[in-house]
Amino acid sequence: MIYLREVRDSDLSTFWEHLSDPAAQQLAAFTGKYHYDRGLFDSHWAKIRSNPENLIRTVLADDEVVGHVSVYGPPDEREVTYWIDRAHWGRGIATAALTALLELVGTRPLYARAAADNAGSIRVLEKSGFVLTGHDKGFAQARDGEIDEVILTLN
Repeated sequence: MIYLREVRDSDLSTFWEHLSDPAAQQLAAFTGKYHYDRGLFDSHWAKIRSNPENLIRTVLADDEVVGHVSVYGPPDEREVTYWIDRAHWGRGIATAALTALLELVGTRPLYARAAADNAGSIRVLEKSGFVLTGHDKGFAQARDGEIDEVILTLN
């Protein structure tokens, strides 16, 4: 069973393990400096958790913390993001978690971005109702260069 709950302090060590996985970073491509430094990670999470405009939830599968999902950004540019532990990919968890998050958020449109070659993430977003609305290029720290990305919108 997949469900969401509010983030607890005890979740952060597990999130660190997920976010610092080099193979997952490579696929996600768009990482931040906090993916590589535990001190920056802790500061980043303190900041985003203290912002009441961010909706962040822990993803649980059969009572195991397997990732997180969130909505953030200004009202007219709200964006979703998620990260599921690589050991749990391919089981529908990201789709179920994102669908549950979208039920909590009445704001539309919502936006998402993904590396253009990240077919799994794009598939999750499309299953959740997002449609491809644009293309862009961006610097992907995990790949140390500029890559193609897609922009998806949920109206």
